[in-house]
Amino acid sequence: MTRMAMSRRYLLAAGAGALAGASGVAGFRWMGRGTTNLEIIRKWYAAWEKPDWGPVGDLLADDFTFTSAAGDDHISKSTFKSRCWQSQIGFTDRFELEQVLENGNEALVKYLCRTKNGKSFRNVEYLRFRDKKIEAIECYFGEQSSFPSAVSAGQKG
Repeated sequence: MTRMAMSRRYLLAAGAGALAGASGVAGFRWMGRGTTNLEIIRKWYAAWEKPDWGPVGDLLADDFTFTSAAGDDHISKSTFKSRCWQSQIGFTDRFELEQVLENGNEALVKYLCRTKNGKSFRNVEYLRFRDKKIEAIECYFGEQSSFPSAVSAGQKG
């Protein structure tokens, strides 16, 4: 009998594609190497690993908006910087992208965020792109305490 080894990454990718197809998310596909939006996504989450707004701000369109269940309703780039980035950057260690589904100028990203004190949480974000910039992000999370600062402090939702 011949055995085939498959990585967890391969199985997650296959599962993401099957899930998208089964759930009727027509047109979404697993993003492959060399995709411009995938490069932007990777740069976006990697930029959070350093406390420097420059690379983060450069990836966002001037009219960028951010929306989340925490009361952020299409907030501006400057409000996002002060309310979301500045308050959380000190707690964020790194993001591990688990699944990325793309459809034209849109993508869904499921990630695991690791905090500087070794804790973690998962979120899903919808990103919309225009002219090689992120035009909008909608963040979907489970508990109200799914922020790097809250997770780091051990707060429960």
